[in-house]
Amino acid sequence: MPHYDLVIVGTGSGNSILGPGFAGKKTAIVEKGTFGGTCLNVGCIPTKMFVYAADVAYTPSHSAKYGVDEELKNVRWRDIRDRIFGRIDPIAEGGAEYRRSHEDNANVDVYEGTGRFTGHKELRVSFTDGRPGEVLTADKFVLAAGGRPVIPEIPGLDDVGYHTSDTVMRLDELPERIVILGGGYIAAEFAHVFASFGVHVTLVNRSGRLLRSEDEDVSARFTELAAERFDVRLDRKTVRARKTDNGVALDLEGPQGAETVEGDVLLIATGRRPNSDLLDVAATGVTTMDSGHVVVDDYQQTAVEGIYALGDLSSPHELKHVANHEARVVQHNLLHPDERITADHRFVPHAVFTHPQVASVGLTEQKARELGVSYVVSKQDYAGIAYGWAMEDTTGFAKLLADPATGQLLGAHIIGPQASSVIQPLIQAMSFGLDARAMARGQYWIHPAMPELVENALLNLPLD
Repeated sequence: MPHYDLVIVGTGSGNSILGPGFAGKKTAIVEKGTFGGTCLNVGCIPTKMFVYAADVAYTPSHSAKYGVDEELKNVRWRDIRDRIFGRIDPIAEGGAEYRRSHEDNANVDVYEGTGRFTGHKELRVSFTDGRPGEVLTADKFVLAAGGRPVIPEIPGLDDVGYHTSDTVMRLDELPERIVILGGGYIAAEFAHVFASFGVHVTLVNRSGRLLRSEDEDVSARFTELAAERFDVRLDRKTVRARKTDNGVALDLEGPQGAETVEGDVLLIATGRRPNSDLLDVAATGVTTMDSGHVVVDDYQQTAVEGIYALGDLSSPHELKHVANHEARVVQHNLLHPDERITADHRFVPHAVFTHPQVASVGLTEQKARELGVSYVVSKQDYAGIAYGWAMEDTTGFAKLLADPATGQLLGAHIIGPQASSVIQPLIQAMSFGLDARAMARGQYWIHPAMPELVENALLNLPLD
């Protein structure tokens, strides 16, 4: 039973913790899948590489309004796929090889297998190559084991072939029709990707709006635009999944009664869940929320002293930039136990890389109402700025919430071109306490550029 100073479970952001400060510590890394975690292999990076190709493919469908007639001649799916994974897979393998054999990692043992706690600070690893398992103990643990797709309980689903976001990007052929079950960011992004490549997309969602967790105005606008582009079935309950001669069928119940949708491929995009149950964290005394996320304090430490957790395993945000921040906090606290620092989750932004893009930080209007917060709202359409005229954008907008007395921003929500970039100065203002008046008038705004969307939204706030 080997004993370590530190065991890290998971090689996403957890892998970045090790550095020169740990050279004198006996360390183990446990990875049950592919090195690099969700973001590198099945999440942020490959999906956004697909999205960029989809953005290019989508351009001809709306270029005529600029006086430019374009035609999409062909989509070489395998070339798109292989360009992406031809870059990503070597990075994952290179990361694993670096930890296995590089001289910088002489004190690091790599265990490729599934870890599961069997007692207090006691982790049993079942090896992927079939070797007998081994039990590891350690003074300290970092749990960074991520999450996995949620598979809903639908009669017949186990008997039909389906994909999740973990597998759908590796398809050998582009289907003619795809049914996507779900209405969140994963569903929205893949709907854009496949539709841009010429696939008929059917979106099936159990609620009445897509991107329901976004600000209500953004969610309503995206749902309206999605319905113009995809076959969107809202307020539908999936009662059964069936195989067909060409693929799969879902039997639905909705406002108009029973109906059926069919596709060559079924993508389940109903969310993700943390892997705390697979780790059996309770066996070592670590507690979890009802959602399965590991409970941590401000220092990212669990209920057990010396066991830290980070990323999708413990964070309901489930965002790579959050996991990276938490990894830096954990690294510092492991190396400086008498001078620990806390994680900052005050202003966590996110973006949905669909079409149009969506980005958000802070309170939504519905959350502000729920909390009883005093706020004022402003909206600025892309159509009202010069660059919006250039793009002929008639649907996008920015929406801001601010404290009427102080002008401090409470929330920012954008739907439209490059929303994920345009929102950044608002994130900065909130993080550093810059009020709306000072932000709007205390600097130059390049004209005519897209950030004027932000400038005008700030000036439109009806502050006291």
